[in-house]
Amino acid sequence: MLLLRSGLAVALLTAVSTATPNFLVLLVDDLGWKHVGYQGGAYETPRIDRLASESVVFSRAYIPAPTCSPSRAALLTGRHPARLGLVRHIPIGRKFGFDAMGRTDQEFNQWEGDPSRWPSRNWLPLDAVTVAEAVGPLGYRSAFFGKWHLGSEDYHPIRQGFDEQYGVSNFGHPRSYYPPYWPAGNPYPDEDPDTYLTDRLTDDAVGYLTRPDGARPFLAAVFFYNVHSPLMGRKDLVRKYLARGFSDDRAQLAAMVEATDSGVGRILDALEESGHADDTVVIFLGDQGGLRYNEPLRGGKPGGTALYEGGARVPLLIRWPESVPRTVDQSTPVVSSDIFPTIADLAGGDPDMWAPLDGVSLKPLLAGDGRIEREALFLERHYEDQYAAVVAGDWKLVAYWSGMRELYNLADDPGEDRDISSRHPDRVRELSESLADWRAVVGLRPEPGTR
Repeated sequence: MLLLRSGLAVALLTAVSTATPNFLVLLVDDLGWKHVGYQGGAYETPRIDRLASESVVFSRAYIPAPTCSPSRAALLTGRHPARLGLVRHIPIGRKFGFDAMGRTDQEFNQWEGDPSRWPSRNWLPLDAVTVAEAVGPLGYRSAFFGKWHLGSEDYHPIRQGFDEQYGVSNFGHPRSYYPPYWPAGNPYPDEDPDTYLTDRLTDDAVGYLTRPDGARPFLAAVFFYNVHSPLMGRKDLVRKYLARGFSDDRAQLAAMVEATDSGVGRILDALEESGHADDTVVIFLGDQGGLRYNEPLRGGKPGGTALYEGGARVPLLIRWPESVPRTVDQSTPVVSSDIFPTIADLAGGDPDMWAPLDGVSLKPLLAGDGRIEREALFLERHYEDQYAAVVAGDWKLVAYWSGMRELYNLADDPGEDRDISSRHPDRVRELSESLADWRAVVGLRPEPGTR
């Protein structure tokens, strides 16, 4: 049940419910919670920081399965990747049954180091309803830009409800951020050798937003390849950071972050130029924690630490000048699978039409004084011993397949430095039982030693 407090919230949400906005979703790969300036990060992100000053800032936003393909599936469908059977990234290479073009007929893959031996899909099933398929019947046109990583051509965005796609490949990351970007199936085969991939993708998004296209509202999803490996910044920006004394890898990452920030700024400028800045809901977030430099949060993208805050917590901003107050700090724990029902709700649809959904609409929180009722968030991975986490208010349980449990109070210990499981056995038991119940609901195998 969704509850609201205060007359202001009710008035604002009345405005929200009667408008028909556009949607612009900006997803940045491997952008850590601490990689943006507005969180006190070390990198220059002036346009993202400006967006934060105009947005509801969700300071506790999580990815339900922090890795590339599952995070995208969750955002696009509103379902937990475990429910979709897509619990790992879609791999490449003959070892996993893929050809040189990134194609396979094998529906599932196995991961040698996964103690659960759980299979994971090699594409997003076509019968999974995406947010583009949800809003299409409501009168929306849609376009997808960039990193898909949810299957090869038969499962590309235009097969999953999007009207147009740009810069989409069969691979999860480029071989190089300078041409030729990919070894095969390159969507930009004739690009100038000095064109940075993020700039090229931004050109497509800018062209779409500034192109007159009738009176229909739009959904534009821009999924940057940056700042995923290979660690390769834009050359002029790398030189800038090296001159400041950054180490080479730090300079490369800083340059990748700044190039992405520049792309975000150009896209927002194009939105302003189109005359749709006020009636467009802009959603900005990362797809998982960063590969490195996530301090003071613990962990990051690397295996074995991804369910700590450094790997699972990401930046999330939502701006809607026409209907939502700016600069609201929202500390309610939310998850990226909430994006689908939020967009469907704000577009005038009923999220219950696409049940079962694991996300909920964030519409009440956009007013700054609303609530959503949800007991816990469940995070899940299938690579290594550390496989699940439960976030319930300030409490966080981290579970290992081998049976170990860790417990943290994030209000007192956001860096997860002090495991307090031995002091709170009842809380560990309660959250472990919730995890076991949830796993049964989404169809996952019980852990060893559980009922």
